[in-house]
Amino acid sequence: MALTSCTPPAKGSPLFELGDDEMEMGVGIHGEPGRRRVKLGSADEIADEMTAAIAGDLGNPGAGEALLLVNGFGGTPLLELYLMYNAARRLLEKRGLRIARSLVGSLVTSLDMAGCSITVSQLDPETTALWDQPVHTAALRW
Repeated sequence: MALTSCTPPAKGSPLFELGDDEMEMGVGIHGEPGRRRVKLGSADEIADEMTAAIAGDLGNPGAGEALLLVNGFGGTPLLELYLMYNAARRLLEKRGLRIARSLVGSLVTSLDMAGCSITVSQLDPETTALWDQPVHTAALRW
């Protein structure tokens, strides 16, 4: 979901315009416009729509542990990303998923776009072990 568009350097202007009370749902990571424009909602309302779409695609959402990734698009404060994480986590846990691993931050950005994406991956022992391996990159370390 996006609250603003990004401004690609080659174009020099936003890819799309939103009113102060609007948001775009289903935006692309490169700043592509979304599937639909709606009135601005609360974090809980936004997370409800996003997690419902994701949970509908999971084979058996009540089966085990999951990884929850909340990604900012570059113009979203970390505090707001954690607000979305909390809302998404509560909703997913109500559906039976146990969030065993998480990552929150502006990791895959679209320049200065305000908004976020949510990714949920179901975990098994092998995937969890791979996720828990040390990471030593310029952007991530654990």
